[in-house]
Amino acid sequence: MSDTPRPLCPECAAPDAVDRRAFLRGAAAGAALLTVPATARLRADTPATPVKPSEDLVKELYSTLTAEQKALVVRPWNHGAEQGRTATRLRMYNAPIGKRIGEVYTQKQQELVERILRSIAADDSGYRCLTRDGTFDASQSLQGCGADIFGDPGNGQYAWVFSGHHLTVRCDGDSEEGAAFGGPLYYGHSPDGYSPRNVFFYQTKAVLNVFDVLSEAQRKVAVVTGSPGELEPSIRFRAARDPKPGLSYGEMNRAQQQLVESTMRSLLSPYRRQDADEVMTILKTNGGLEKMHLAFYQERAMNDNQRWHFWRLEGPGFVWNFRVLPHVHTYVNISTKIPT
Repeated sequence: MSDTPRPLCPECAAPDAVDRRAFLRGAAAGAALLTVPATARLRADTPATPVKPSEDLVKELYSTLTAEQKALVVRPWNHGAEQGRTATRLRMYNAPIGKRIGEVYTQKQQELVERILRSIAADDSGYRCLTRDGTFDASQSLQGCGADIFGDPGNGQYAWVFSGHHLTVRCDGDSEEGAAFGGPLYYGHSPDGYSPRNVFFYQTKAVLNVFDVLSEAQRKVAVVTGSPGELEPSIRFRAARDPKPGLSYGEMNRAQQQLVESTMRSLLSPYRRQDADEVMTILKTNGGLEKMHLAFYQERAMNDNQRWHFWRLEGPGFVWNFRVLPHVHTYVNISTKIPT
């Protein structure tokens, strides 16, 4: 992904002021969300009947495309992978990859695209996160985002990639061997991460809960000066033998470890069960939570009084890199393919 242009994100140029007191006033709302089981957060009008699997919906969408539409939104599986470059399907995007949904798809196809996006969410709360409370952030609507297909869903490997402002998510029917979410995941939201207006506020709250129970000695290990970076460099795996920044899970007491486990559940809560289960399977294969490190990054260049600006969960084949300020950018990479 080193050849991917930096996504355009105009509001990054001027960090918003953060009101810590406003954040704390909203903490109860975030904590309440964490305590409610995902299945209990469904709206009362959610249909009780099972929905069609995401993979089937992608195949259905593909079958409705005309030759003209395929020329605009369908690409070969290894598109863009020439000369060792990262394949287009595996890059992270801050805008549609190509054409916008509203420029290509019919109304019925757009409804099908929305069903696919809903189907990779755990529930209505998860869909709210993916759509940023229905705003799609600067994309403003589903029609302003992109939905592209790589490969042939009816015959072999494929990936359906949904891209827009602060979002890259996939459905690939496990075509990408050993990779959670079908490849690197990217999500964000324009309000700062300490604001209750941010749909991922509850994730910030979960991590703050961990930080607040660390001892002074543990914080000296957990807090790192500087930045872990963004985009592709931020999610490169270190070799399993290489040291990782931050405080290790093993250096925490049981109560602290339970808060880390709660944080992990919070991170996975927006996504369908099979994707969350795959993450946990890969995590276990790579050594489990015992191999994880939690780091809080404080950037000296940031003109605010916050203790940290990024937090990062990292272990063998696992990176969850969350930028809190000036607003949320999150980069995720989880795979069994670990460098030696």
